[in-house]
Amino acid sequence: MKRMGMVIGIHPEKIAEYKRLHAETWPEILAKISDCNIRNYSIFLREPENLLFGYWEYHGADFAADAAKMAADPVTQRWWQLTDPCQNRLASAKEGEQWSMMEEVFHHD
Repeated sequence: MKRMGMVIGIHPEKIAEYKRLHAETWPEILAKISDCNIRNYSIFLREPENLLFGYWEYHGADFAADAAKMAADPVTQRWWQLTDPCQNRLASAKEGEQWSMMEEVFHHD
């Protein structure tokens, strides 16, 4: 299992919409997350900085392949058409990166 974290900005005027979308997450999205070996997935909001922090545990053997499988899913693509406009990519985001991945520097069980 690998713990993974990511961060992105959120447009302040879109916070209520983003919360509503995630309070009503489509069952197909939840199933695809599980199908791609992602468990214990949470998204946190930090205001007033307007940052979203995502955390999950990856239980698969090839994250790049599972991420590609998720990105190719038509339902996930429709979901991202709703959520992506709420988000504000970091200025430091890599080419093609929506959420910016983070390095784990400490963990304690």
